[in-house]
Amino acid sequence: MSQLEKNKQGITLTKPYLENYPDKNGFFGPYGGCFVPPEIEKQMKLISEQYDLLKNDPEYLETLSRIRSDFQGRPTPLFFARNLSKYASPDKNIKIYLKREDLNHMGAHKLNHCMAEALIALKLGKKKIIAETGAGQHGVALATAAAYFNLKCDIYMGEIDIIKEKPNVVRMKILGANVIPATHGLKSLKEAVDIAFENYMKDPENIMYCIGSVVGPHPFPLMVRDFQSVIGTETKKQFKLKNDNKLPEHIVACCGGGSNAAGIFSAFIDDEDVKLYAVEPLGDGTGKLGSHAASISYGEDGVMHGFNSIMIKNLNDNEPGPVNSIASGLDYPSVGPEQALWFRSNRTEKNVGATDLEAVDAFFALSKLEGIIPALESSHAIAYALKLAKNVDNNSTIVVNLSGRGDKDIDYVVENYPQFIDKKYEIQ
Repeated sequence: MSQLEKNKQGITLTKPYLENYPDKNGFFGPYGGCFVPPEIEKQMKLISEQYDLLKNDPEYLETLSRIRSDFQGRPTPLFFARNLSKYASPDKNIKIYLKREDLNHMGAHKLNHCMAEALIALKLGKKKIIAETGAGQHGVALATAAAYFNLKCDIYMGEIDIIKEKPNVVRMKILGANVIPATHGLKSLKEAVDIAFENYMKDPENIMYCIGSVVGPHPFPLMVRDFQSVIGTETKKQFKLKNDNKLPEHIVACCGGGSNAAGIFSAFIDDEDVKLYAVEPLGDGTGKLGSHAASISYGEDGVMHGFNSIMIKNLNDNEPGPVNSIASGLDYPSVGPEQALWFRSNRTEKNVGATDLEAVDAFFALSKLEGIIPALESSHAIAYALKLAKNVDNNSTIVVNLSGRGDKDIDYVVENYPQFIDKKYEIQ
């Protein structure tokens, strides 16, 4: 039996997890790696070597710590959502907590890795940083980092997302970034990654491609997880302080590429009694190809954008298939290799997702019950937490990673889902 066949049947993770994954070649079990042209592979090796030096460098770590506290506003709060909890489980004492990454500077978790990646670019002598973006949150964060470190910045974004996420496009331009549309294919996140890689290959000596999630060739899945792990580290400490040194029973995060989920899950990965839920975008809920972006649930093993993982494929070939989600940041046909390993090893729960309508409903529920307007990406996690609360044991605790705020989504939601504006969300 091959390693891949064994993996598909489920594998046991080696503990302590973070010391064993990925391996030296960037593999999380059979997933990950670096499948890129030789010139790009050379640059990935340089970035990996620089990161290996910096991750234990006191000066680098002190600089990053200072940026997080003085510029980003970390630590972000862990908030007990009392009204949402009562709404979700009127007959049970369920407590839902929100890790408030929406209060991170620029309104999302993305700055956690963007500032760190820009620091690496400086150390490597790069003149420009570039990236793809879906919902625009990664683009805004990288534009912010570029302004902070006085670097040039190009952001590649699907043409349909530029229209859909206009507030974030305006913010990127105000911050000094060039926003370049992807006009081929579905004109979405996957196509933005395509042209970002194409332009990176033209001048890799002077440019660093700062990948926006736990995807891409090694070392980016490792680096982005490590930089985002601050979310999980803070959450664990904060939750214990609020709950007599106990751990939560359930942790929920939305999952496109999987960076915010990896960030919060990483601190709990060895705590087997804590269940982890990577909430995928189910789109219209039919499960038909092109109607969702749930790569874990509907995908197959395959290589895309320089890494091996689980991805949605066309029916007649091994090429990435069409995807669709109300949340531009989740609209990607693959998932990070570490998320693939966690799923195959049964560390994350199965059949976890939320439809577009469930996400919009959760968007308004949190807004009207708690005075917090979530991003549509984060709304998928809220939607699943509302469903989960009805099925877990009495007195259970649920932590949701609220990965971003919804300023960018309000015009789109109000225009396309007016039926929710006057809906009442009453607590029994």
